[in-house]
Amino acid sequence: MNRRELLQFGATGALVGLMPRIALAESGRIDVYITGDSNIINFWNNIIKPAFEAAHSGYRLNVVSARNNIAPIVDRALAALGSSTDPQVNLFDENDPNLPAGAIEKGLWVDFAKAGLENYDKINPVTKESDYGLPYRGTQVVLAFDTTRLALADAPKTWDELTAWIKANPGQFIYNRPDTGGSGGNFVRRAIHEANGRDPSIFRIDNYTPGESDALLAKGFELLKDIAPSVYGPGSYTADNMQSIQLLAQGVVTMAPVWSDMALAAVNQGVLPETTGFIQLTDLAFAGGFADMTVPSNAAHLDLTMKLCDLVLSPEIQAKVVTEIGAFPAIEWKYLPEALSAKYASLQPASIPVFPGGPWVSAISDGWFRTVAPHVQR
Repeated sequence: MNRRELLQFGATGALVGLMPRIALAESGRIDVYITGDSNIINFWNNIIKPAFEAAHSGYRLNVVSARNNIAPIVDRALAALGSSTDPQVNLFDENDPNLPAGAIEKGLWVDFAKAGLENYDKINPVTKESDYGLPYRGTQVVLAFDTTRLALADAPKTWDELTAWIKANPGQFIYNRPDTGGSGGNFVRRAIHEANGRDPSIFRIDNYTPGESDALLAKGFELLKDIAPSVYGPGSYTADNMQSIQLLAQGVVTMAPVWSDMALAAVNQGVLPETTGFIQLTDLAFAGGFADMTVPSNAAHLDLTMKLCDLVLSPEIQAKVVTEIGAFPAIEWKYLPEALSAKYASLQPASIPVFPGGPWVSAISDGWFRTVAPHVQR
């Protein structure tokens, strides 16, 4: 027996020895498909998985990365609906229950309002968008600032106060270009909201009309042109979200719009100092959103999958959402440890405006480069 044959025999022997255990594990497998980045996969593997498996002996949480490839798995679940076929998926992380069109009407997704989850009533109402999606972690753009230069009590709390502060402190504010980072992109969208009566309902995914809609966007660009001479540079813009955080960490600027989860993670990792303050505008918040879990109604072990959903919404796991990945909890802050809630009091959203995607995305980027920053090369 040569080395190759020995390895083949060893592998086969090992596989035969494992087969009974694999068969048992497969029968108790809960498949969770993740669309998030590595930090979300690590959160499921290191926090949720051990807690779930400790509470449900004999069952295994199988965490699968499906970033940018979730649609075929959803299609498989829909195709299996009404048959005895196992869709081989129990839960989707960060999935839109409105897709594919008609899936809700066909009964593909569990209606969480009727599912009887013990922790459902703890959910913060501002995080809910659909009964068929269960929010569990969120992020929103906030203002991060250096409290050694600007006290929390003096930090701007409205758009007018913010723009007045930017003009009074030239070079101390920066945001990233809207096509390469959501924090700068949502700063631009906040200007558009401001210029159009602070009414997010004006902008819907299905109502972009060239010309007419562009006129609405142009009003926001005028506000941004007005402060352009006072931003860092002047008229300079970072390439992405992290560059804004780095300039703030280095003391180059005093304030920048940032994603809440990225900034909290940066504080926890020491990238940003503990003296970093955060604040949300009170006249209309910056845009953001929550990741929804969805559960196919034809999933195997459906009762156990509901227990998994309840676990994710438990105050213990929701506290980890804040401390481990720097995201907002989906349940109300009053259910979290008092010290944790007090620490992030200025970040707790009273509302979470959204801005549609689709054709609005390119229209905003094109308009911003054309009118606000024509000197910046794309």
